Amino acid sequence: MMNKCKHASQEFQDIKKKLSEIQNDLKRFMEQSNRQQLELILASSRKDFSNAIVSHMIEDVEDGLDTHMVRRCDMRETCRAKFSEFLKNSAGLLQQDKVGDETIAKNKSELDALRATAPYKKCDICFSEVAALQEKQINLMKALQIYKSTEAKAPNISSIPEESIVDGILDPVSNKTRLQILKALYYEPKTFSALSELTGLRAGNLLFHLQKLLNSGMVIQRHEGGDYMITDKGYKVLTMITYYVNTLQ
Repeated sequence: MMNKCKHASQEFQDIKKKLSEIQNDLKRFMEQSNRQQLELILASSRKDFSNAIVSHMIEDVEDGLDTHMVRRCDMRETCRAKFSEFLKNSAGLLQQDKVGDETIAKNKSELDALRATAPYKKCDICFSEVAALQEKQINLMKALQIYKSTEAKAPNISSIPEESIVDGILDPVSNKTRLQILKALYYEPKTFSALSELTGLRAGNLLFHLQKLLNSGMVIQRHEGGDYMITDKGYKVLTMITYYVNTLQ
């Protein structure tokens, strides 16, 4: 009788052990299943989020090109189609988990290749807008931590050409009127009359400031007596000024 009780007790202990093992297996299975389900949900959410961002950026591309490209140009529609395709492909990088320096460099070199085929001086206006839209996409990649630049180049201060920097950049924008003109041209070309009304200057006084900007390469004129437009250089200078103003606040 005693042996039977011991045997029954041992069987009971074995059953409890097996049940405990089964319970642990079920617990691990549930935890794994929940983790996989969570990963699937997060992956789906990231995909939906990135699709929404890309959709927004494509709308931004179309609006930007429509608003800021030169209107009176026989190449406008041809260039717009090329720019739109280029920027939409660039926006597609936002759907990737990670973007490297090589991809960004290749993207920028493609724009440089397009710029090299530009036939007119006024092409600077359109390329400035494309470059701005491209930079906006890159900044968004950085904000989403999709793109982290590995470049760590220390600035070579000694290589700064003092004379050309002063004459070509600092002096032209060191005057309030010239900076005002440059800001006004950022959004759209303007006539001499419109700039005269904006600055309150007439004839020779206004021409003096415009000539400074023309000589610096920040502004161009469509033709003699035509509208004044900001160039890619002018756009970049204004962008740098805006960046440093914001960082110093």
